[in-house]
Amino acid sequence: MDDKNLMENILLLEKGVCDLYMHGAIESSTDNVHQAFSSALNTSLRTQDTIYGKMSAKGWYTTEPVEQNKIDTVRQKYCC
Repeated sequence: MDDKNLMENILLLEKGVCDLYMHGAIESSTDNVHQAFSSALNTSLRTQDTIYGKMSAKGWYTTEPVEQNKIDTVRQKYCC
């Protein structure tokens, strides 16, 4: 497994962890549990951002700009 694939796998795992922590925070029944999940989620989101930044710097995670007319179409579709 090369470095790019390894980083992709790590990023996917980190995104999954974020999802679990988010649901834990949403479903928590006490303030202490909610705070624990929220804190873990924030830490995990920072980790995910760091991984993304490193992948992006190496050209392993690229994005394409979206045309404004496509943004406007979606906005109109889902707007009030």
